[in-house]
Amino acid sequence: MQLYDSHSHLDAPEFEADREAVIGRAEAAGVMQQLVPAVAFQAWPALKATCALRPGLKAAYGLHPMYLDEHRPAHLDALPDWIEREQPAAVGECGLDFFIEGLDPESQRRYFVRQLEIARDFGLPVVLHARRAVDEVIATIRRVGGLRGVVHSWSGSEEQAAQLYRLGFSLGIGGPVTFERAQRLRRTVAIMPIEHLLLETDSPDQPDAGRRGQRNEPAFLVDVLREVARLRGEDESVVAEATRRNAEALFGT
Repeated sequence: MQLYDSHSHLDAPEFEADREAVIGRAEAAGVMQQLVPAVAFQAWPALKATCALRPGLKAAYGLHPMYLDEHRPAHLDALPDWIEREQPAAVGECGLDFFIEGLDPESQRRYFVRQLEIARDFGLPVVLHARRAVDEVIATIRRVGGLRGVVHSWSGSEEQAAQLYRLGFSLGIGGPVTFERAQRLRRTVAIMPIEHLLLETDSPDQPDAGRRGQRNEPAFLVDVLREVARLRGEDESVVAEATRRNAEALFGT
């Protein structure tokens, strides 16, 4: 089986000491492709260098709402030129985060909307962060229009998920699905259309239930696959093939 990790921060400082070994373990586990989304302008060059390590590593460039204090309007202005030059697979990680205190909502909205407009204008998918903000993210997607992409680390309701399917969006499913207390998420995963399903690790964050408090890494995507397949009553090979094809259709091969 070949797997596609649709959300891995492989460029993060947590992997600085052993990044090549992490990639090797991922490949040994069958994770041959990864989408690596950016978080801040200053990290774009390092992300580019990370993705140059293997053909299967695809970059996304954007400005993450959790790093709002690091963002400047000039970074938004630089994004189109960076996209034109580097030809990334997606725009992101971008979105809204109304969970963390101190992240100004209006400033978040300005950065989010502009990144959606840039993605639309370049015909690129978007990698979205939506924490306690799913309804507004959906409304913004509708308002901007002409978009496709994925809401990663899905935690919304089944009705919200259905709205995103109708808009042509996918859901990124990772380590949280392995926790028994995540009943709503597990119900959604069990019944959702497989054509809207992507697997992810969000490495180095969000480890599965068996690795609480540990550094997550792309090789552990096999444990997410195992749980998703169990919840759906499908063979792991079927889920692996479908989710890989979904990711390739969205981000390219």
